[in-house]
Amino acid sequence: MSASVHVVARFIAKPGKEEALKTVLTALIAPTRRELGCYQYDLLFNPLEPREFCFVERWGSDQEVDRHGETTHLKTAIADVEPLVDVPPDIRRYHIV
Repeated sequence: MSASVHVVARFIAKPGKEEALKTVLTALIAPTRRELGCYQYDLLFNPLEPREFCFVERWGSDQEVDRHGETTHLKTAIADVEPLVDVPPDIRRYHIV
């Protein structure tokens, strides 16, 4: 079994833009879960900080994460997210030790 790649992508909505950001991010779930090599793609929210959302992802390889970054649905979402967040998304890639 090859080592999987984990991605954590954190988003902080501008005040009053929480629902709009949630809508954009939620729309990514179905098409991404259909991508080859996607084993987990869950959107979480922080109940103590309602402006904070986070994707927790698990992929089969770095190449599959890279391909995800080139999909139309992700590129569209990135453009749609930009006016809704206070700071650029914090997206980090991890490998199991």
